[in-house]
Amino acid sequence: MALNMIDFVPILVVGFAASVGLTPVTRQLAQRIGLVDKPSARKIHRTPIPLMGGLAIYGGFILALLLFNGWPRHILELSAIVLATTFLAVVGFIDDRYELSPRLKLGAQILGALGVMLAGVRVDLFQSPLDWLISLVWIVGIINATNFLDNMDGLATGVSAIAAFFMFILSVSQGQEMVSSLSAALCGAAIGFLLYNFNPATTFMGDLGSHVLGFLLAVCAIKLRFPTQPLSVSWMIPLLVLGLPIFDTTLVTITRLREGRSPAQAGKDHTSHRLAFIGLKTKQVVFVCYLACILFGVAALLVSRASVEDAYRIGAVVVALVLLVFIWLELVREKQRKAQS
Repeated sequence: MALNMIDFVPILVVGFAASVGLTPVTRQLAQRIGLVDKPSARKIHRTPIPLMGGLAIYGGFILALLLFNGWPRHILELSAIVLATTFLAVVGFIDDRYELSPRLKLGAQILGALGVMLAGVRVDLFQSPLDWLISLVWIVGIINATNFLDNMDGLATGVSAIAAFFMFILSVSQGQEMVSSLSAALCGAAIGFLLYNFNPATTFMGDLGSHVLGFLLAVCAIKLRFPTQPLSVSWMIPLLVLGLPIFDTTLVTITRLREGRSPAQAGKDHTSHRLAFIGLKTKQVVFVCYLACILFGVAALLVSRASVEDAYRIGAVVVALVLLVFIWLELVREKQRKAQS
């Protein structure tokens, strides 16, 4: 079914406008109840910042999605997605307020993932129980990758907006109306919040926001389908769109394990922190990450339309570049450790 990108612009605009309007409200509410992110040694900001911006992203997304006229055709999946998103938003809020243990958060993320998987939102690679495991790992992994990336003003929000925009383009090109609506609503809501979250940020989204963004990005990626491409190619496309958060999480996890620390332990060892260490200012770091996310998205677009041979060539080039950057950032990390010791 052919889709027109213009038809989804109202969804994107409403998501944007609702998020812009709701963010000042959530900021005032956070200040009133004392839900602020206080400065610490591992954080960049020097003054307490309100920590409920994720509620504006959630509200903007839900309000925009109400415009989608395909609800009757996708009622089961959409209902499950909205309910799971709401559940994870509540869990994120509780964590922001009371600091849940990693096990409790992981358990909640698994429950949210299982909820949409039971409604049919899961990968379809092997037509076996292995698909359920892959879907679960993917959803939980992207939620936490987005949370990991939320370590600098505007970083996770902007990267999520860019990734959602590329998913929007890809889903429209493949005639997938539900994914087009989900990604358009998410993109608009993220951009609206970014106006307040970009450096110098006046509000943070907290785990409430990272849970919502990560979960919805994972769901959109699962629902993307490419009938014209064989499975040997199509599996690469979602990985490319979300290449930056996946790269950052992999980098941090390997580094922390290599240094004898828990991957869940917070620290200034993310991609953004290493770029800042070599002398880039906060805005420059964020723009470099935005550019990397755009390049990943362009690669995904090229792969979605390429022949099998060309798709593998593109994939090989991306992998080679990623490995080079990975090695370079590990060398930067060694210099960073020596400077801190």
